[in-house]
Amino acid sequence: MTSEELQAIIAQGLPCEHIELSGDGRHWYATIVSSVFEGQRLIQRHQRVYATLGGRLQTDEVHALSMKTYTPAEWAANNAQ
Repeated sequence: MTSEELQAIIAQGLPCEHIELSGDGRHWYATIVSSVFEGQRLIQRHQRVYATLGGRLQTDEVHALSMKTYTPAEWAANNAQ
């Protein structure tokens, strides 16, 4: 899987203001900014992202996804520093 394919899958299932991906095709690192994350705990945010992948984690199409998730306000504050 390419980063473009993975980004499209996540964006299709989750409205995102920003997505950054890097990885080797199996192990991925993502930064995801979405207003959907407002009021959610970290685990809830990650569960939302995992839900966009469907069975791709179980079939090992995506072996691992490490992520940082932000609301737009958190992202803006983080980048202002």
